[in-house]
Amino acid sequence: MALPTRSLLRRAIHQASSLPPTIKEQLGIPAEDGKIVKTHGFVKSIRKSKNVGFLDLTDGTTSQELKVILRTQNQPKFQVGQSVSITGEWSRSAGKGQDKELRYDPENPRHSYQIIGSVPDDYPLQKKVTSMSFLRSLPSLKHRTATIASFYRLRSFLEGQMLQFFNTRGFTKVSPPIITSSDCEGAGETFKIAKSEDFFGKAAYLTVSTQLHIEALAMALNRVWTLTPCFRAEESNTTRHLSEFWMLEAEVCHANSLEQILSLTEDMIRFVTQKLVDSKDEYLRGVYFDPAVVEGRWLSLLGPRNRWHRMTYIEAIEKINAEHQARLKFGDSLSLEHERLLARDGPVFVTDYPQSVKPFYMSKSANFDETHPTVACFDLLLPEFGELVGGSLREHEYETLTQTMTRQGMSLDEMEWYTDLRRNGTVPHGGFGMGWERFITYLSGHDNVRDVIPFPRAPGLCKA
Repeated sequence: MALPTRSLLRRAIHQASSLPPTIKEQLGIPAEDGKIVKTHGFVKSIRKSKNVGFLDLTDGTTSQELKVILRTQNQPKFQVGQSVSITGEWSRSAGKGQDKELRYDPENPRHSYQIIGSVPDDYPLQKKVTSMSFLRSLPSLKHRTATIASFYRLRSFLEGQMLQFFNTRGFTKVSPPIITSSDCEGAGETFKIAKSEDFFGKAAYLTVSTQLHIEALAMALNRVWTLTPCFRAEESNTTRHLSEFWMLEAEVCHANSLEQILSLTEDMIRFVTQKLVDSKDEYLRGVYFDPAVVEGRWLSLLGPRNRWHRMTYIEAIEKINAEHQARLKFGDSLSLEHERLLARDGPVFVTDYPQSVKPFYMSKSANFDETHPTVACFDLLLPEFGELVGGSLREHEYETLTQTMTRQGMSLDEMEWYTDLRRNGTVPHGGFGMGWERFITYLSGHDNVRDVIPFPRAPGLCKA
């Protein structure tokens, strides 16, 4: 008996190891009419008539549902929520919204079905309008709903586009630590790790920002970025805050002006938003709000063609005071209402905030005024939303940095690993951080960051 050739062996190995096609793949590259096709998914909805039944199947890979036609008087007993496998005939669809459908006929010996996982009679995700507050009570099942799943697909898509953006601009993606001995923001809102003194020989915390560490990495790699979980132990029980969230951060060496960081931030957001618009047929389905509202948000980031507006903090408080009869003075914080007012006509960068309200690592403004001392930093404000991105130029001179740290009561010994960067080949540099959940919330037209992260963590909330 002849041994199989090497090509036949490779083909056999490939066929044995290949994954079953997803619904997205089956709808994206449909089989020929009449071909026998096997599909897997969850029963999304069921409709019946005297001689025919209709199933909608979904598997989470796309917002589209696969229509299954059950042509029989003795229809199988399916239930919403079951996981099933159905083998039938691929056929051109007579209905609206989908070109192809799967037809199942029990009298055809090549057709079959299998109920893989059953559900109880009180399965909570039925084909009806379900509130977000109700879904939040289902930490393990909510992900199967069309809207929640669409948030996750959007996250995945945008992360891929971010990778493409940074790759085309010479950045290296890095993996900074989550456990740290430094409070980057200096606010003290950190989660301390139990027994860290015994284990590490010093107190350690979950990071609030990876900025200090990626500054060190940027000194070796020139341009770096990361998308990393961060943690803040602040008692902010709002729709805009999480105790565990993801932060996209970037750091650039040889940045001599704040405008370079502003332009990089704007280019990044415009790039990924344009990619989203180009793929809107997939990502406008399943969204929480009216698709027209969502697409309006996207377009607000892409137009006009000229650069987004820039204004200083002093110009911002003057504008708020003049137009809205406020009484803000230098050093006051801008509220969410103020931010939305400033971004009423489109995205706006507010720059040069008071030195007294910003962290130690920010360098002085280009037009520094001793009477109103400010630092070279910015917040990006979006229409109807408020702050999305914050960044700055970093102080790269050793003496200036350590003087600021001493003035703020910081331990130079504890931070020597960081200040040493300024004594060993320092360069001007800057960067920014963007809350990933806030970005997803804005682009999805949603209004609560707790719904766009799979398992939200917030004060009093840790269900799974």
